[in-house]
Amino acid sequence: MTARLRRVGRRLIGDVLLIGLAAADAILNSFDDTPSPRDLFFVVIAVAVLFVRRRVPYMSFAATIPALVVGSTVIATLVALYTVAELRPARYRLALCAATTFVCFTSFWDTPHFNASRLLDIVYAILFTGAPLLLGLLTRARAELSAKLAEIDRAKKHEQELLIDKALARERANLSREMHDVVSHQVSLIAVQAGALQVTAPDDATARTARTIRTLSVQTLDELRDMVGVLRASGSEAVTLTPQPGIDDVQALVANSGIDTTITTNYDGTVKPSAAVQRAIYRAVQEGLTNVAKHAPGATASLELIIDERGVSVTLINSKPTHAAERLPSDRNGLLGLRERAELLGGSLQSAALSDGGYRLSLRLPLQT
Repeated sequence: MTARLRRVGRRLIGDVLLIGLAAADAILNSFDDTPSPRDLFFVVIAVAVLFVRRRVPYMSFAATIPALVVGSTVIATLVALYTVAELRPARYRLALCAATTFVCFTSFWDTPHFNASRLLDIVYAILFTGAPLLLGLLTRARAELSAKLAEIDRAKKHEQELLIDKALARERANLSREMHDVVSHQVSLIAVQAGALQVTAPDDATARTARTIRTLSVQTLDELRDMVGVLRASGSEAVTLTPQPGIDDVQALVANSGIDTTITTNYDGTVKPSAAVQRAIYRAVQEGLTNVAKHAPGATASLELIIDERGVSVTLINSKPTHAAERLPSDRNGLLGLRERAELLGGSLQSAALSDGGYRLSLRLPLQT
């Protein structure tokens, strides 16, 4: 925007200087003889049309010819001819304008005889006609060259972006292989061991726990395969994704968590949150239940889900743990990522410890984003 204003400012200054020069030329020519009203009219028209010469270059040029013929001003015609060459370089019309200017210059001759002085006049006429013509063509060529260079620069930047995307695609492929080889192997071992424990469990509680571990491990492997597929996909290939989880999957998520959770819902299906909002609801409940399992073992939880015209409200509250939690690795980015996701969707996420030793997680989102 600043560069454009700078160009407009330079053009405006140039126009003022050229129009002022044409007016000064007319004033200086009037000192020799007192101009007639007709000549003054021609001069006023010739100078005035320079203000609109870029919009109607041919008409502006034609309007300056009478003042040139009567000898009142030369600069106005030269400026108009320059503009025609710069903006409308059609070959035949440009040649006609140049020939008209040359003929008008030769109309000043007061004798038909050819001599050395007349030869000098011809040279002057050629110079006065050719100079603005060539300058206008050069200006146009410079503008076209600048446009071509800008286009080449944009093409180079686009090529660099494509190269970067290609490099990122290679990195995604490498990352997907590492993720598949390391993570999926370990999760598969967990699922196998949990299945074996489920069969040989000494009591029902242990069997239920083993079944929950195996179910979650299999679910994690499925999600991991989807993620690996996305990472391996290039930008030019279509990717078939499994349906993303939403509010209809929350019940199953709670049931598979192994946490004693009471669910209260106020949602009749008349209003439908967007897909992004549904994913945020699912991920918030998933993260909340994961934190309960990690940091509050033995605790019970209550989940309240309200969806109406005003928006979405999700509240997960857990009681205090019944025994000390084991120290598990954590990147401490779960709640931070949820909060950023909520803010991007136009909502908010709040979390706080309760006085009775429990914890509250609250999510507020609009229906649509």
